[in-house]
Amino acid sequence: MFPRPSPTRRYAVTALVLGLLGSLTSGAWAGARHPAPPHGPAPTTRVPSAAGTGTPLQGYAIQSSAKVSDSPAAVSSPGYPARDWYPAGPRSTVMAALLADGVYADPFFSTNQQKAAKADFEVPWWYRSDFTVKDTARRTFLDFSGVISAADVYVNGHQVAKAADITGAYPHHELDVTSLIRPGTNTVAFRVQPNEPNKNLTMGWIDWLQPPADRNMGIVRDVVVRRGGPVALRDAHVVTRLAVPSLASADLTVKMRARNDTGAAVTAEITGRIGATTFTRQVPLAAHQTKTVAFSPADTPGLRLTSPKVWWPAGMGGQPLYDLDLTASVAGTASDTAHETFGIRDVQAPLNADGARQYRINGRRLLVKGGGWSPDEFLRWDRTYVEDRLKYAVDMGLNTIRLEGHLEPDEFFDLADRHGVLTLPGWECCDKWEGQVNGSGESGDPWTAADYPVAKASMAAEAARLRDHPSVLSFLIGSDYAPDATIEKSYLDALKAADWPTPVVSSASDRSSPQLGSSGMKMTGPYDWVPPGYWYAKREGGATGFNSETSAGPSIPTLDTLHRMMTPAELDTLWKDPDAKQYHRSPSPVFGTLKIYDAALAGRYGAPTSLADYVRKAQLAQYENVRAQFEAYDRNATDSARPSTGVIHWMFNSGWTSLHWQLTDRYLDQGGAYFGAKKANEPLHVQYSYDDRSVVVVNHRHTAATGLTARATLFDPDGKQRYDKTVTAVGVNGDGAHGTALTLPSSVSGLPSTYLLRLVLTGADGKEVSRNVYWLSTRPDTLDWNGTTWYYTPTTGYADLKGLGSMAPVPVSATAATRSSDGTSATTVTLRNTGGGRTPALLTDAHLVDGQGKPVLPVRWSDNQVSLWPGESVTLTATYRTADLHGAAPRVRVSGWNTPERTVPAS
Repeated sequence: MFPRPSPTRRYAVTALVLGLLGSLTSGAWAGARHPAPPHGPAPTTRVPSAAGTGTPLQGYAIQSSAKVSDSPAAVSSPGYPARDWYPAGPRSTVMAALLADGVYADPFFSTNQQKAAKADFEVPWWYRSDFTVKDTARRTFLDFSGVISAADVYVNGHQVAKAADITGAYPHHELDVTSLIRPGTNTVAFRVQPNEPNKNLTMGWIDWLQPPADRNMGIVRDVVVRRGGPVALRDAHVVTRLAVPSLASADLTVKMRARNDTGAAVTAEITGRIGATTFTRQVPLAAHQTKTVAFSPADTPGLRLTSPKVWWPAGMGGQPLYDLDLTASVAGTASDTAHETFGIRDVQAPLNADGARQYRINGRRLLVKGGGWSPDEFLRWDRTYVEDRLKYAVDMGLNTIRLEGHLEPDEFFDLADRHGVLTLPGWECCDKWEGQVNGSGESGDPWTAADYPVAKASMAAEAARLRDHPSVLSFLIGSDYAPDATIEKSYLDALKAADWPTPVVSSASDRSSPQLGSSGMKMTGPYDWVPPGYWYAKREGGATGFNSETSAGPSIPTLDTLHRMMTPAELDTLWKDPDAKQYHRSPSPVFGTLKIYDAALAGRYGAPTSLADYVRKAQLAQYENVRAQFEAYDRNATDSARPSTGVIHWMFNSGWTSLHWQLTDRYLDQGGAYFGAKKANEPLHVQYSYDDRSVVVVNHRHTAATGLTARATLFDPDGKQRYDKTVTAVGVNGDGAHGTALTLPSSVSGLPSTYLLRLVLTGADGKEVSRNVYWLSTRPDTLDWNGTTWYYTPTTGYADLKGLGSMAPVPVSATAATRSSDGTSATTVTLRNTGGGRTPALLTDAHLVDGQGKPVLPVRWSDNQVSLWPGESVTLTATYRTADLHGAAPRVRVSGWNTPERTVPAS
């Protein structure tokens, strides 16, 4: 997920990255106390005796091994006095725990994260947890993954695994600890090794953000205590085969492994249920034998479904899910259980005539439109915060999230399933994961013999974990580089053994691997500022093929967020000094400043005169650029020659408080980038083409749209009309088709250098269905295509948009009211341009705020950042959790490019 140059990779910055710190908090993790007193032991987890149960440890006490002189046997024994240890959650890096315990101040603010000493995390850290059981009649297992980077494991004073075997963030481990378990209190302890992403198959941050001082060492997924009887059920999953294109039937095959954990032969009765369909079988097992058991339509007719409930991405249909429940019994007593949720859908992704990967879901062509996902920098899991971001993705009209490494916990994919957000998981670039195949100058150590089984185990574990999730669209086994033959074979063998159901792609860049062949994707950038017209060229990062990561780079947050993340002195530097290194941009020397972006902002809109002026110009620039990126890919998706097939905005969000690569900021505030994407991805949308001046209607609905009327009007910035044309009886097919309604003339008499274009699309009933306003120039941006680098194409001449600065202030009246029910509030806001002249109110923004004027977040608006001509009005609706008002009465703050700010009550 990062910019990638050709063979010589962009970063010789690894040492810099690893030498810098990284920590941030926000949202649910706002500013930590400093410092905190020592804490006591973690809570004790009560483990039930029933067979088939899995109980996550509730948390840990952690401490640096440099401060623990006792033996591992003592540390891992019940009753050990873990005095002055820090409490940690059940999924916690070391830094996440220390932040929660108040050891460091809010690392999302200013350069606070530099205060954490890297040397403190260059030694192992102990993780210790107690759990209780009432009896030892059941077999007991420790079941886990998510150890960064490796760990020695001890139970009740005995070592049960060595760090050489428990290594890597992704492999799944199941340790049989039955013989060590005693009635009452038991102790498990992990001695976690330091993480080095260039040396370990774990996780790193490359150029996304300033990396955390601990490099995410810790245990970031649940450690589960499993209890069972003589026979265990493992690896349960459902293989689905959907009839395409009819969708009239689906065949289900239920598979699992039944394992006899005793020294005697047994017969297990395995029963299962999916909906109204039940099935059962007697399975004889020799001592310590494991058998694969499968139920299919051939032996269980009920597993052939007629008129199945088919899963679709959001905007294309519903997201129905099925449940599989399994029980293994021995001599009439339950021994183990398993549960899986799955969906029925079909994914294909052949290469088209141009060699680009074209996804189809349930037989329909799919233009992949998404963003690159970043977890919290400290890998803290917050279900509500994650769900809020996925809801934002749907609100913006995106259909896909790409995860380059940092593969989130199970709940993430559960949420993606339920919200209809497709996911593109895969391994990351620029560290150990591609160390064996990347180019010269790249970071990441070459693999040793010990790395190959860890990589294969990682692939096997993630394949087993993700295969039943209908939201998972593919797996990318390479990012910047494709794996070599040996690595590819190990990945593909693991995927095949797991019955992996969706396409496997060799890399996210334009590379090939021996078995899979061409990736069908491109990674041609840009990653820094380019003008809006760039996206329409069918070259480099423009709208052709599948661009796996791309954007115009910087994304300046709102003023509210900037004040939360930077000091007054830093904010002063932000708008005054383009050459200044910006800590909240990137540790990469390529992306350390905002020089390219700031030059474009001043060249096109005029030099900023204040922080507020800098931010308002930034929002305008980010709106137009993100809108153009998605509109270009939308328009070209059904072209007969070199169509666009996918685009991943780099990135969707950031793991900390950032100045680049984000559609929504760390605190879930929304600016021009967010609403530019939302506008571009309307279900039925009218848009302008920067390359040929065509006015195009794009229809993302499944059914065709007919009887539409499209109107295009050109104005001076002061509102004087220069051109107007209306076209009736416009029709466009569905499923992403587009049609040209009209083409604007190449020149219009009297049109100034800076001008406005208003597009309005109305339905057959005369109601407005889409409105789009552009600020344009008779002097286009000019690009030096020959000077293109891996991260951007230079601009040699800027469009003249400075005329926007002469727009007269326009008053916009606002009235608002709020209704609340079942924990949710909806505030409706009516905005009206009450100016007495002809000047429009450009990009008028409504922000929901509390009594202190702070944004209420998250919030989803029906529309926002709207432009109104005199006498025009619009009613917007904001939906949010009532609790996020924290007891305050809602208010609405209205501002815009040329609209004075005012705040009105919304009770």
